[in-house]
Amino acid sequence: MSWLAVESDPGVFTEIIQQMQVKGVQVEELYSLDITSLDEIRPVYGLVLLYKWRPEEKESRVVITEPNPNFFFASQIINNACATQALLSVLMNSSGIEIGSELSELKEFAKDFPPELKGLAISNNEAIRAAHNTFARPDSSSTTTEEDEIAAGRKKKENEGDDDVYHYISYLPVDGILYELDGLKEGPISLGQCLGEPDGIEWLKMVQPVVQERIDRYLQNEIRFSLLAVVKNRKEMYRAELKEYQMKRERILQQVGTLQADKYAEKSSYEALDKSLSEVNVGIETVSQKIVMEEERSKNWKKENLRRKHNYVPFLFNFLKILADKKKLKPLIDKARR
Repeated sequence: MSWLAVESDPGVFTEIIQQMQVKGVQVEELYSLDITSLDEIRPVYGLVLLYKWRPEEKESRVVITEPNPNFFFASQIINNACATQALLSVLMNSSGIEIGSELSELKEFAKDFPPELKGLAISNNEAIRAAHNTFARPDSSSTTTEEDEIAAGRKKKENEGDDDVYHYISYLPVDGILYELDGLKEGPISLGQCLGEPDGIEWLKMVQPVVQERIDRYLQNEIRFSLLAVVKNRKEMYRAELKEYQMKRERILQQVGTLQADKYAEKSSYEALDKSLSEVNVGIETVSQKIVMEEERSKNWKKENLRRKHNYVPFLFNFLKILADKKKLKPLIDKARR
């Protein structure tokens, strides 16, 4: 079975990640590169940029080709796999992500492979391919084989006349270094040393101008970009935050009970606890609203994903056939042409 094209959508990519048994992670779409927006969604494990690919000048930056068993970089050898491969670049190199048994086994199996063999290992992994093709619609007219996909992936590096090829690249910090991972390159590109922790803001401040420069480079001729962030599952984060607020509220109520039993307690102590309790109640209400919003968004993603998976072609074919049998199709076509 071949690898089919995947729509660039956070709900789609989140479900693909879940299908690969990765836990506690979701994908967010970014509409702004300002630091405030990036800070609001931390921790960010990595960024994935989608842009219209075009032949570039010779790479002037240093491409790292020395093998590193602790760093997972795979060459892109299948054309339609670049979205999943960009996600894998983040998942496989982020120590803070629980990638599950399937990806852990692949990472261990391929750790000493060169990039092209890592790419082949990905293409031959049935679990990853099945997750990638979760949203594939049945298409009896498709005769593309995996060999065709591999040949197309290699041809992408040489093709200079295709104006409709889109490509994904990843940015993430690994061991204090900020990297750009592009499966069409011979290896990862070091963007320099970045201070701070992987879940901090420092690497986001460093990557922001890099991504902005790439977007600006193509902006005169192309406005179709998509920037995605691989982040910690928001609902799980908010539930943990809510639990902390609830525990804090219990502690305050216990302190209030202790003060009530003390007839010599000062009024200022009551006022301080009352203020703290009000702040905690506001926090509980705010986080509870965020949880509700995330649950609603998850429901919408699930609904949209079900629609994406459905094959509407038979319905449309039969609907048009009925219209034609009733002599209503041609008048509608003529009306649409006017």
